Amino acid sequence: MKILMVCLGNICRSPLAEGIMRHLVKQGKLNWEIASAGTGNWHIGKMPDSRSISAASALGYDISGQRAQQFDHSMFAQFDLILVMDRNNLKDVQHLAKTDAERNKVRLFLEEDEVTDPYWDNHLFEPVCKQVEDRCKEIIKQLS
Repeated sequence: MKILMVCLGNICRSPLAEGIMRHLVKQGKLNWEIASAGTGNWHIGKMPDSRSISAASALGYDISGQRAQQFDHSMFAQFDLILVMDRNNLKDVQHLAKTDAERNKVRLFLEEDEVTDPYWDNHLFEPVCKQVEDRCKEIIKQLS
């Protein structure tokens, strides 16, 4: 299973999802590949936001080695499942899809809801991180 997590800038939500999922997958000895990307290009090559790093660290996850990348069409072929953090990400990624098969790989990370972007509110990082952790555990149960 190859899963790509996608948010806007690939510095807050999707790095949390990538790092947490990667850790849990390793713990569970699952042969899965996990990565993340952003729909925008502002942060390519940069580390996750320091507040995401701190929130992840508080729960025992190290995401400091990750680097931001931008989503591109080639990622449809590289991944089995593309999980996006909000409906804008969903629209942006599906817009790049050329086939129904590609569009069908894209889903909301929370199924029916959005992961709030914590970028503009320092107090949102910890609850968003916990929400992402809980959902990653659910996804593993669903797909294992």
